[in-house]
Amino acid sequence: MPHSPSLAVSVVVYRPDLPRLELTLRTLRNALDRAIAGGALARATVHLIDNGSEDPAALDQLAADALGKAAWLARRTWRGHGNVGYGRGHNLAILASSADLHLVLNPDVELAPEALIEGLGHLATRPETVLVAPQVRGPDGAMQYLCRRYPSVLVVAMRGFAPAWLRRTFARRLADYEMRDAIGDEIVTGIPMASGCFMLTRAEPLRRLGGFSPDYFLYYEDYDLSLRLRRLGDIAYVPSVRIVHAGGGAARKGRHHQRLFLRSGVTFFRTHGWKLV
Repeated sequence: MPHSPSLAVSVVVYRPDLPRLELTLRTLRNALDRAIAGGALARATVHLIDNGSEDPAALDQLAADALGKAAWLARRTWRGHGNVGYGRGHNLAILASSADLHLVLNPDVELAPEALIEGLGHLATRPETVLVAPQVRGPDGAMQYLCRRYPSVLVVAMRGFAPAWLRRTFARRLADYEMRDAIGDEIVTGIPMASGCFMLTRAEPLRRLGGFSPDYFLYYEDYDLSLRLRRLGDIAYVPSVRIVHAGGGAARKGRHHQRLFLRSGVTFFRTHGWKLV
């Protein structure tokens, strides 16, 4: 990228927690400001995909206030398509954009001020990298290990449905899946799968793949996309790209999310191959 690139950011919301979304958008704007000031970015468009909000006017006002105005910043809200799911929602922006880079961002993420300038810098100097994954911490400061090795059915069952005492029995296997032996304060390349809460990608390969697979409504669409992107380049964990992620797993969100998790898991293994243990 010899020139300062353009960036599209897509954020999908469904009945959003407005204070948390406001924090996401304000920290996004701060990170964009840092990237613009550092010459790492020329312009940006933030796409807010409304899969279903209880007060659209309040959502629009929040986005306008949190993102503010700048000559280099555009904002677009997508509405009226219904709840099409996480990946399909992002695809509305991915496939309509002509930006050089694309950031898939959760509405429950807080970006460090330097998150984007560090990620953009990595992409600028590493042409083989197609996706940058960040260092993720929870609101309590604990590390979240969201880079993953290819899962087994057993690991998926433990993470998605097992009580804490049973997960402790399989702690070593879960740690291997979460790459706890590799993820820390150094750059790691060759990451098999990255979380969809923050995916900083080159847009051309992303569009070439058609974005996220429409086969997933929620869960596993990020891992499916990671495996497909890896055929086109490298996925790198870059710890200087720092975010705070407030999200929780399917097991903590009730039976409806557990059913979605199970359905998407079956689709994932049917597509990419079963690994039982």
